Amino acid sequence: MAEQEEVLRAEGLRKSYNVGQPNEVEVLHGIDMRLDRADFAALVGPSGSGKSTLLNLIGLLDSPSGGELYLRGQPTREMDDEARTALRGRHIGFVFQFHHLIGAFSALENVLMPWMVANGRPTPEITDVARGLLADVGLEKLSDRRPDQLSGGQQQRVAIARALVTRPSLLLADEPTGNLDTKTAAEIFELLRRFNEQFGCAVLVVTHDPRLSETCDRTITLVDGEIVSDESHPRSRQSR
Repeated sequence: MAEQEEVLRAEGLRKSYNVGQPNEVEVLHGIDMRLDRADFAALVGPSGSGKSTLLNLIGLLDSPSGGELYLRGQPTREMDDEARTALRGRHIGFVFQFHHLIGAFSALENVLMPWMVANGRPTPEITDVARGLLADVGLEKLSDRRPDQLSGGQQQRVAIARALVTRPSLLLADEPTGNLDTKTAAEIFELLRRFNEQFGCAVLVVTHDPRLSETCDRTITLVDGEIVSDESHPRSRQSR
């Protein structure tokens, strides 16, 4: 079943900075966690708990100091930068609080960007996929507009479409609603939820908003570099 198909697994994951120096500090202290395709999880914790560090490791933007991280069953710790970048491009999508759209490009071109970075000039087929994603997020008629011609909520919708253009196995969302009003934030959250169900894409949302985390199926709490709880909320899907 898709629900039991493992996407990501961390075993004893550790991260230290200034290794070998007098001021060496370990930020993550042996993280064990797993995400399956059907998971819609929140990662919460106080500032300084290590959430950003863990997200960088999960997103293959940084390497652990110890332990192992498996993405689609592949161990990643010893991968070189080229292999890590290629694996990240195939299997991970990112949505940030600040959407990081390219101002000179249209919404459609922004959505196509991850595919173009990996593959070069877009094909008619992937362009159709990108247009379809813009339609899915309600921006079908705005595909030719540049980011400065879109509202904040519309820009975040473009960012979600961009994150999904490669059909990733895992979507990482770092405070994706942090700059949005309550109504728009709820709409963005529902989009993430819909794509989780539609594409079987595991979603991990880093958030400070307890209302957001409580509506996820699962809440992983990180304190002082350790997971202190991993709670499921089985009723959240049924109560929508």
